[in-house]
Amino acid sequence: MYSKEEYQSYEDLAARYKPECPDTFNFAYDVLDHMDPAKTALIHVDDDYHRREFDFAFFQQASCRLANALLARGAKKGDRVMLVLYRRLEYWTVMLALHRIGAIPIPSPSLLTRKDITERVNYAGISAIICEDSIRERVDRARPDCPGLKHLVQVEGEPSDGWVGYDTLLAEGAPELPRSADTPCGNDPMVIFFSSGTTGLPKMVVHNHKYAYSHYTTGALWHDLEPDDVHLTVSDTGWGKSVWGKFYGQWMAGAAIFVWDFRGKFVPAHLLQVVADNKVTTFCAPPTIYRFLVREDLSKYDLSALRHCTTAGELLNDSVFHDWKKATGMPIYEGYGQTETTLQVATFKFMEPKPGSIGKPVPGWNIQLMDEEGRKVPQGEEGEICIRIDKPVIGLFDAYMDEPEKTASVKFDGWYHTGDKAWADEDGYLWFMGRTDDLIKSSGYRIGPFEVESALVAHDAVIEAAVTGLPDDVRGQLVKATVVLAPGYEPSEELTKALQAFVREVTAPYKYPRVIEYVDELPKTISGKIKRKEIREADLKKYAK
Repeated sequence: MYSKEEYQSYEDLAARYKPECPDTFNFAYDVLDHMDPAKTALIHVDDDYHRREFDFAFFQQASCRLANALLARGAKKGDRVMLVLYRRLEYWTVMLALHRIGAIPIPSPSLLTRKDITERVNYAGISAIICEDSIRERVDRARPDCPGLKHLVQVEGEPSDGWVGYDTLLAEGAPELPRSADTPCGNDPMVIFFSSGTTGLPKMVVHNHKYAYSHYTTGALWHDLEPDDVHLTVSDTGWGKSVWGKFYGQWMAGAAIFVWDFRGKFVPAHLLQVVADNKVTTFCAPPTIYRFLVREDLSKYDLSALRHCTTAGELLNDSVFHDWKKATGMPIYEGYGQTETTLQVATFKFMEPKPGSIGKPVPGWNIQLMDEEGRKVPQGEEGEICIRIDKPVIGLFDAYMDEPEKTASVKFDGWYHTGDKAWADEDGYLWFMGRTDDLIKSSGYRIGPFEVESALVAHDAVIEAAVTGLPDDVRGQLVKATVVLAPGYEPSEELTKALQAFVREVTAPYKYPRVIEYVDELPKTISGKIKRKEIREADLKKYAK
């Protein structure tokens, strides 16, 4: 557990918080192995609401056993290993074991198809897969097309046909694995995440061992964690957001990680009941989750243990912020980062949250908003979020694995170009506008989709909305909204006019959607992010003259 400082203001944080990571840092050896073995590390509730608690001694020994067994079977430093484990307990043990030996985990979502598995295994040079029994059938169908796939580990079920059982491996390994001169650390590669693929094919984002250290800011400061806290981040383990909220920073702050391994359709009432029953104290979820939660009767649930709430992934709508605060008494603190980074912009508890703003730059991240010529933009004008990289930045990705040209396209002239747009207000708060490709240019105005989406979902009839630009000969682009309606509402011309009028009242009149299309669901990546590019491409075909 690391010593946590208290800060009185953002200015105090910026002056005193100077994160520095040793070059020898390895999370498994330098954090996990120094935790009190008897302290609760993780609370796991499965789909049947069966609760189990695990202390740090469990993870210390199990990760060593698995690491020793993998080494004995030929695993080595640099091997790339795909993990598909939902929110199973084994996810944490496997990640830690691979950190010990230097094999590189590639956490992957459970929705991958046979085709996805084939493409990713071959694209990433993956030599091993560790997955639960429910994924095995898809892997087996992919195997004939994956010549480099050598090792297969199955969690639960009866292994056969080249598969080895996870429990078998645990039984084979010794419970200790001393650090050696060859132990990976510092700038050695630690983990690979596939990007979410909102604007194209996923990229392999590689982070080194200092990446884990950078998440102390996430857990201790943004999540405001103390040693007695129980923290829940709603995220699948197949994505980078999982280690933001279910791993490194939470344990470094000394808190217990809470995991709800639900399967099937998300039910907001079930999540609220789990939070209440298990006395969750700090909570993080994407805005989509909050949008569903505020539609429930929150007074039915005992949320008295809950004291701090955060969100990231998409922008939080103003109406949701106010509805949540009115019902619970708690604001929601926003944060911003990418698969390529850790937390780089945030609103902390000692800052006044501005609904819709992602906050201010986190110390250690030298951020400027820049125009297309690489010049800093004036306050109030939109610019690309860029990170200065003439000195090493703890938490920034090393490269897109095996794709130097893609890395060079975003890291150049001493800056990392995020591809995201924002503007800064007079207080230095940043306001996210969207990906560069998402901005709409209409009649000389530049319109970010999130402000219009936020206005739409503030209407009782709308659950979700995606705003995109539709080509137009006169205006250049029209603002178009693709909308998912709440139960009890049906598409109609009358409703369309009502939504347009509502948006004109909430935001600048020129931003209202001149076209509204109603759908049952929005196209999303398997990480849950809206695929606006797919909507734009479909519209080009649909409305082509």
